Amino acid sequence: MNSPIKPKGPLYPTNLSDQPQVIRLHHSKILALFRALDGLLILIMLWLVLRVLQIEWGSAYAALAMGAVITFGFFAEGNEIYYLWRGYSMTSLASRIVIAWLLTAMMILLAFSTLISFKKLELEPVILWLTLTPEVMIAMHWARRVILAKIRSNPSEPRRVAIVGANDLGARMTKSIADTPWLGYRVVGFYDDRISGEQDDRRIDMSSHGVPVSGDLDQLYTDAHAGKIDIVFLTLPMRAEFRIHSVINRLADTTVTPYVIPDVFNFDLLHSRLTCIQGIPALSIYDSPLVDNSLVKRLEDLVIGLAMLIALAVPMMIIAVGVKLTSKGPIFFKQTRYGMRGEHIKVWKFRSMTVCEDGDHVTQAKKGDMRVTRFGNFLRRTSLDELPQLFNVLSGSMSLVGPRPHAVAHNEYYRGQIKGYMLRHKVKPGITGLAQINGYRGETETLDKMSGRIAYDLEYIRNWSLLLDLKILWGTLFKGFVGQHAY
Repeated sequence: MNSPIKPKGPLYPTNLSDQPQVIRLHHSKILALFRALDGLLILIMLWLVLRVLQIEWGSAYAALAMGAVITFGFFAEGNEIYYLWRGYSMTSLASRIVIAWLLTAMMILLAFSTLISFKKLELEPVILWLTLTPEVMIAMHWARRVILAKIRSNPSEPRRVAIVGANDLGARMTKSIADTPWLGYRVVGFYDDRISGEQDDRRIDMSSHGVPVSGDLDQLYTDAHAGKIDIVFLTLPMRAEFRIHSVINRLADTTVTPYVIPDVFNFDLLHSRLTCIQGIPALSIYDSPLVDNSLVKRLEDLVIGLAMLIALAVPMMIIAVGVKLTSKGPIFFKQTRYGMRGEHIKVWKFRSMTVCEDGDHVTQAKKGDMRVTRFGNFLRRTSLDELPQLFNVLSGSMSLVGPRPHAVAHNEYYRGQIKGYMLRHKVKPGITGLAQINGYRGETETLDKMSGRIAYDLEYIRNWSLLLDLKILWGTLFKGFVGQHAY
């Protein structure tokens, strides 16, 4: 009798690294469900409003509802409503829903006033529907979080978390878990081999965070084998690669789920984004918010910029006449500045000086500068000399809101003096910006003043949103036009 054929090797590999490795994105089935429910809610809310007002549901209302579902889905994706960004507060989620719905409402009202089929609709039910829908939607998402928090915090099925690394990142992780009870996580302890108080060591006292240091790594393995831990978050510094490998390899002999939390916050992140390329995770350190939002930003510039140009056309013509009558030279002054990605652009201004400097050596205007004309002094103090930059905005070389463009000569000087200076060119320069409404307008004669301006510029890029742009434009009306240091 023939003996069975024996395999040449093990049926399953013992070394997981021998297999092609990819990282899959985590998808939430609950968020996918609520994406569909939000669309259904938009339809139901319009139907209910029509029913209450005793208005017949017709094809025009059906088209309106379907258009709103599609439009809201687009803006909701842009505002990351259904992304699994665990840790967003309910206030943050509500603001994202409101912004997405406001943009949807703007599109709906635009269609309402232009398309012939929509002119058959009555305005009262549409306004009522646009008002009530986001409130009900927010309430539904709030209920989701409350219910999930109740279910996941059930003590009969805890998700016990251990954190390896008694350091700042570990403390931040603990706070994030405490702030998101709907995740159902409970930190049971920190584990760290390092001795508290050692020099050149980042271990910190965790007593103030309400979670004890339960022991060293040997104790971690003991507790993991005893079934006292479900999840392990490794918050060790990136330089501790060997220790991270060692912990993960030993945890392979348990049933816990380890997560590696890279300590990327040591970098000065600028609008950082996480992406995945064929299963390979990639984290950008210095990124631009316009990578995914360039269309929204451009629409903002075109709509508001064109409206401003129409409203200011007559004052601009009066200013042009004033420039021509009060001094010799051209009405407009074009100076080379750095635009997005450091490209050279020509920035338009009303001429306010007797000279038109544009080269390797440009001297900033100072108090009592003899080059500034009398009419030009008024223009500069009120920022009216900047109005022609609306042409830059409409042509696409500038934006309404962004870091103020500096002369090329100033750029080349300060890029070697201030860390991260050139990062301000990750977005288009603006007519006004976060720095300008916070007092950094006009002359920056000291390095400290320029550093302060750059700090606000980078803060703007780091936290960019359409709502922030609108806040800056509103603030410019009261703070951005007149300044003590504008000469």
